[in-house]
Amino acid sequence: MSALLLLLVALAVQVLRPLPAPTLSLSADATYTFEGGAPSLPWPAEGQGWMDVAGLGAMDRFGEQNPVPIGSVAKAMTAYVILREHPLQPGEDGPSVTVDAKAEKEGGYDAAGESTLNTVKENDRLSLKDALSALMIPSANNIARLLARWDSESEEAFAAKMNAAAKKLGMNHTTYTDPSGLKETTVSTAEDQVKLGDELVKIKALTDITKLPQWKDPSGKTWRNFNGLVPFDNAIGIKTGSTTKAGGNLLFAATRKTGERTVTVVGAVLGQHKAPVIDTVNAVSKTAMVAAQKALQERPMMDKGTVVGHVDDGLGGRTPVVTSEPVSVVGWTGLTAKLKLGDGGTTISHTAAAGKKVGVLSIGDGTGSAIEVPVELQRDLKEPGTGARLTRLG
Repeated sequence: MSALLLLLVALAVQVLRPLPAPTLSLSADATYTFEGGAPSLPWPAEGQGWMDVAGLGAMDRFGEQNPVPIGSVAKAMTAYVILREHPLQPGEDGPSVTVDAKAEKEGGYDAAGESTLNTVKENDRLSLKDALSALMIPSANNIARLLARWDSESEEAFAAKMNAAAKKLGMNHTTYTDPSGLKETTVSTAEDQVKLGDELVKIKALTDITKLPQWKDPSGKTWRNFNGLVPFDNAIGIKTGSTTKAGGNLLFAATRKTGERTVTVVGAVLGQHKAPVIDTVNAVSKTAMVAAQKALQERPMMDKGTVVGHVDDGLGGRTPVVTSEPVSVVGWTGLTAKLKLGDGGTTISHTAAAGKKVGVLSIGDGTGSAIEVPVELQRDLKEPGTGARLTRLG
């Protein structure tokens, strides 16, 4: 009798054990390849460059990717670090930044050829949006250094944050020694700058600034954007930079609508020394950017209702999941895109009705995605039955 009781208790414990969390698994092909050879973009004869499509990967490149001075392109990382520490939503002005005596004094360095915001006075208060505008449009060195002190008390401490952020983004050939890029010891590669650009284009509050051809400061003075690509060809920024040693440099981005999809091309061209260097780098970057946009194409990939995976209940049960809409993929000849099935940040229940959205099919380079399509249950998701519960192992 005691043995039977023990058996019944054991069976009850087995049946009542918590169920494993359901998981999603991909059953569709893990990659999609565009037939044809990779495009060859029209690059300049000197320097180095890199062209990416955000979420899909590198389209083309040229030159040796060796670290070189980048000038004020460094301010792109200054903006990135500031916005990580002090997030800004589109349309917001953000917190106030008080102008110190040093920023006012350095505003006068424009007489020696520096790019500065020379209209600020000690104790003026700039909104974070205006400070970022001064940083990214007239490329104000004094505001770059002011923001560094505002965030980190010292420019050296802020440069350490810049390098930590670069390391986290995999910018392995980049060293920042100052927030403005004026120092020629601040070096990077086109490839590394595009890695940063891929992150910056996700920050709409920033691209709302960098896509402007000009900006009016709080004193009423208007400053033009050194990035001559905006506002043409759907360009949205990002940052120019030049010094005598660095030549002309540009980290740029532009959107492209292909069919029903809109993607963002991100590129960098460094080391242009033909005078005037900013005009030169703008011209060669535009040629490459427009060619990259034209190389993009959309192809149908799956119909609505295509089975792409399943929900695994952990006890042997599998419920198919299907695309909730037709799937098309944007890319270029020679590209191999990767498919990934994820929960999209939601928790999958043990039971759900057919048609319930349970995840997202992502198509991209494996680290990010340019295309995301919701997936849904093809049939009702049910809890494992008693038999599956009794025979479970582990």
